[in-house]
Amino acid sequence: MSSREEDRLAGRMSMVKGRLLMIAAEPGAGRAGAQGGAMADEDVGGGASREQEPQATALRGEASGAESAQAAALRDGVSRDGASRGEASRDGASRERLRRWRLVLGGPAEESLGKAEGRDGQMDAALAALYDAGGDGTGTPAKRSAGLGGSAPKVARWLGDIREYFPSTVVQVMQADAIERLDLTRLLLEPEMLAAVEPDVHLVGTLLSLNRVMPEATKDAARQVVRTVVEQLERRIAQQTRAAVSGALNRAARINRPRQADIDWDRTIRANLKHYQAEHRTVIPERLIGYGRRTTAVQRDVILCVDQSGSMAASVVFSGVFAAVLASMRSLRTSLVVFDTAVVDLTEQLSDPVEVLFGTQLGGGTDINRAIGYSQQLITRPRDSIFVLISDLYEGGVRADMLRRVAEMTAAGVQVVVLLALSDEGAPAYDHENAAALAALGVPAFACTPDAFPELMAAAIERRDLTAFAARFADQKASG
Repeated sequence: MSSREEDRLAGRMSMVKGRLLMIAAEPGAGRAGAQGGAMADEDVGGGASREQEPQATALRGEASGAESAQAAALRDGVSRDGASRGEASRDGASRERLRRWRLVLGGPAEESLGKAEGRDGQMDAALAALYDAGGDGTGTPAKRSAGLGGSAPKVARWLGDIREYFPSTVVQVMQADAIERLDLTRLLLEPEMLAAVEPDVHLVGTLLSLNRVMPEATKDAARQVVRTVVEQLERRIAQQTRAAVSGALNRAARINRPRQADIDWDRTIRANLKHYQAEHRTVIPERLIGYGRRTTAVQRDVILCVDQSGSMAASVVFSGVFAAVLASMRSLRTSLVVFDTAVVDLTEQLSDPVEVLFGTQLGGGTDINRAIGYSQQLITRPRDSIFVLISDLYEGGVRADMLRRVAEMTAAGVQVVVLLALSDEGAPAYDHENAAALAALGVPAFACTPDAFPELMAAAIERRDLTAFAARFADQKASG
């Protein structure tokens, strides 16, 4: 096979992969509803289920060995379906499978599977505008799609179409793909475009990266998009975070004359083991240890130190919202520091997470050592302080000094937490050498989802073993 033919096949598989996951998530979802039942697993080669949120990283259209296996499965599936077309008219399930294969394979399947018409034809056109890169059905790469081009009105209409035909989770992934594959970033600087998009965390990250070049006429629309996403995230995480942190603070505040309902029996028994009475086979406690009750005093200082390099966009968004939620709790003194090669303290803006996010500047280099050095100045009560570094650990500053500062903080009693990411995507590419060096200091580095972050904060407040927490969290993710 010539290199040109290989390029065409790779491009075609890129299109098929994108289409495959879009159609797998199509049933029962768009604004006007969708047609037909679920696509069987054997038909989609293990594609995303209706309940799963499609992952943007699975839709980038990169040719790989896995795609070669997909290609074989698709060819076999099309062959079987083509042979049974005569029966499809009498078999509703077969017709639905043929319909979906037609939408997955696009224009090149028109001769064998028929032309997509009506609503299917409109869906096919929306998919073709994004995933048929060359516009000729071959998948031949082109700088712009023949379907969208660089026209804002065309793109705005396309955004409306995909919101009509697909569920919001799929729309968000298609938007992200359109921005990356078709270079539509500059169109987001136009207010009419922002009014048409489906707000999500990744779109917010893109807008924040454009913050410094955004025209004034666009900023109000951009702020509304960001505010919509922030409010969605607050509804998702605020109550769980406050409950987990408040409970941990109450448990961590030990008292020596507790009421019976407040006795911490585990700690009480361990503290009184020397008073074990063998003849009675029991422990007679001389000292009771109990949980504390609510107090209005500040019990912990929390410093969130967030890397704002371009790869950390989703983590920046979640960190800003979490920082605002934590800052609303009177029992915590919360600081938010963001950094690239410079350090910016956004603590004063935590009353409005939208302002916090617009105070960030995504992109640029990374000086973790400088950011940790600034954060050390904020720590006045080491044993009552929690320092959370959120970074992929690619250090552009002085690595030895960075590790020395972390060692100093842990020796002083600061609870140090290092997160490679705070997002739904999992761990990004990160510096494994620096992660291993931190682990040797007793500070595990791991990726954390927003849903697990409240429990992580509770564990840090109670000074639990974070290495065990990280291992348990990894096991939970591995088991699904």
